[in-house]
Amino acid sequence: MMRTRHILFISKGIDSASTRYRALQFFPYFHDEGFTTEHLATSGGLLAILKILWQAPKADIVVVIRKTFPAIVTWLLRLRSKCLIFDLDDAIFCRSNGLPSKTRMKRFANIARVSDHIFAGNQFLVENALRFNDRVTLIPTCLDVANYKIDVDKPNDFFDLVWIGSKSTSKYLIDVLPILEKLAIKYPKLRLKIVADCELPDTAIPVLVVPWSETNEIVELATSQIGIAPMIDNNWTRGKCALKVLQYMAANLPVVSSNVGVNAEVVISGETGYLVSTSKQWTEAIEDLYLNELQSTVMGVAGNKRIVEYYDINIVFQRILTILGAESCNP
Repeated sequence: MMRTRHILFISKGIDSASTRYRALQFFPYFHDEGFTTEHLATSGGLLAILKILWQAPKADIVVVIRKTFPAIVTWLLRLRSKCLIFDLDDAIFCRSNGLPSKTRMKRFANIARVSDHIFAGNQFLVENALRFNDRVTLIPTCLDVANYKIDVDKPNDFFDLVWIGSKSTSKYLIDVLPILEKLAIKYPKLRLKIVADCELPDTAIPVLVVPWSETNEIVELATSQIGIAPMIDNNWTRGKCALKVLQYMAANLPVVSSNVGVNAEVVISGETGYLVSTSKQWTEAIEDLYLNELQSTVMGVAGNKRIVEYYDINIVFQRILTILGAESCNP
């Protein structure tokens, strides 16, 4: 009889999106496969780090999610871990404005070199991880698509463009507000719904602000008409793993996204939505979906089908299991 194996996940905190989508959502699946799971947060200073180092030898596998450490902590964690996996879904080796950072790159290189395996959320991250370790596997961020199968009514008085995000990424949405304002003048039913922890500056387009929560995000997406994902193009955004786009498509929404990073891989322009680069393209894409309800519906269904085929949790989890069954992670 195979003994129970214990996995320790380490991340910044339990409330972060990376923790939810790269760890916690897999826990029931691990349990079904006979694993036990544990999560520890690095927030909490020295005591938190000491607890992690104390618990690491008790785990068969230690998974560090999107977190790097000073060299001494990385060395100690490697020393005390039977099998160490590094998981990243952001370009944590550079600054959030895309500019290089020697400190971040050095920390990233240190943990990448000593890891038994690296899970990278997109091809850009894979390529950067391969600079320091040849044991890298593409593990895309995924969803339990079954959770998005809900029956809801969309509003009749408004046509909602929905954006889900956070204060840190709202700057990309603010960049396209002038485009949305002009469209709202032409089409008074247009409304911008933001599902987030922030608000926007005064704008001419009607805005519905919905505080984000795990319990309401799916309903708020499903009751919208178009999912929008504006971004700029730099090393930081190339490291993003298209979570909002995946959510839109899982909720049967057509997507209008900047033609940037992994968004350009997930969205099939003309089939599941539109990839755009200019103000004119943004305007034409939203206008086309606004005026063509049937086409919008068809694209939404096609997007959901793509998520089911490539980004559903059941498919991605099997890929993870394959790696965990490899010799280097089978102590």
